[in-house]
Amino acid sequence: MKKVVLLAAGRSKRMQPVPDKNFLQFLGKPLVAHQLGTLIRAGFSEILVMGGAHNLADLKKLVKEYDAKGAEITVKEQEDLELGMAGAILSEEKWIGGDPFFAVSANDVVDPSAYDLLSENVKTGEGLLVAKKVSEYFPGGYLKVATGGAISKIVEKPGEGKEPSDLVNIVMHYHPNSKAFLAALKKISSRPNRSEANNYCAKGASFSCDDRYELALQQLFDAGVVYRAVPFSGFWQPIKYPWHVLRLMNYYLDNLKPRLKGKGIEIAKNATIKGNVYLEDGVKVMEGAVISGPVYIGKNTIVGTHSLVRQAHIGADCVIGRSEVARSFMGDGVWLHMNYIGDSVIGNDVSFGAGALTGNFRLDEKNIQVQVNGGDKIDCGSNKFGLVTGDHIRVGINVSFMPGVKIGSNAFVGAGIVVAQDVPEASFVTGSWELKIKPNREKIKPRADH
Repeated sequence: MKKVVLLAAGRSKRMQPVPDKNFLQFLGKPLVAHQLGTLIRAGFSEILVMGGAHNLADLKKLVKEYDAKGAEITVKEQEDLELGMAGAILSEEKWIGGDPFFAVSANDVVDPSAYDLLSENVKTGEGLLVAKKVSEYFPGGYLKVATGGAISKIVEKPGEGKEPSDLVNIVMHYHPNSKAFLAALKKISSRPNRSEANNYCAKGASFSCDDRYELALQQLFDAGVVYRAVPFSGFWQPIKYPWHVLRLMNYYLDNLKPRLKGKGIEIAKNATIKGNVYLEDGVKVMEGAVISGPVYIGKNTIVGTHSLVRQAHIGADCVIGRSEVARSFMGDGVWLHMNYIGDSVIGNDVSFGAGALTGNFRLDEKNIQVQVNGGDKIDCGSNKFGLVTGDHIRVGINVSFMPGVKIGSNAFVGAGIVVAQDVPEASFVTGSWELKIKPNREKIKPRADH
């Protein structure tokens, strides 16, 4: 395995208010850095990272400072993001140079064992699509596999009960004949019409020109070019919606190795630490604090007196002041002061006034519904999901956030209110309340001991 295109130009629209999922920090490194490390360990020596105007500078900075261990990493801009994966591949025909290549999504996180499977199957010289074996319906592209294992069709979002197989397409594709694939891409119109789309989409499924890539694959399938499914049963998590951050967090936490000693780490004698807990340099755990692993805590973070942190990922330079953080992901520079943060995704540079709480459980105990990209609400797949925030947010005292609410970046949320709807970025939120005073008809009896 030599050449790979890492697709990182997505604009994270469905992830809002999370700014750019490629730069979510896990275990002290951006997600895209974890992906690069996996590719290098898998043996790729030439890596092309495709970004967009919105993240190109950050990608270039990361790659410049990244230890590539001898691999050659190039960062290029995909100018027309509306063309999706197809646009990324076509714009770099010169870099591909007619060689076999892999296409991998920066936002499909898989266990490294998936690359071992790829390596074993590359020797056949056929095209390969890694596919996750699923036991329940997933709203993605399913592979229809003919006798002998060749893929005959990708059926996009067929609907539960109509799946052609138990194999869901992961964006980990091997193209042994890049010239044939590029030629197929060029044949597909930039905005395919419905007749073209019908060969790819299930009846009634939505279609966009982002799927031009899949239509090109369908052309090759129909022409007898063999692409085989590589079934994979290990960990796979696409990062499409904010709640996926928590699932990926749990994957990294599950593979955590404990670390309690390091430069500047201070742990009070009566603090309690149990389970797999990783403390970066400079972490201070104060008197009476309890940390119940798996937990990751970033550099120079303070876990205050009598705080409780459990199954959580906390970034650098945070202050956890007499609060509880449970099953949550927190970015860098988050400050808490007597708060409860449960099943939430908190951005960078966010502070909560005393008594601010995140609700994470509906009264009717049903799954939490989250509005996505200003559209309809989507079931997050769990009856526990809290707050999602962007960066640079200030929250006043005694604010209550209802489950599944999202707060955009650069927002101020005033004190003493209940926030039951999404707040756009750069907003100043206040509420109105009215004191009602009337005579007290009940007499207050003195306590017996007074």
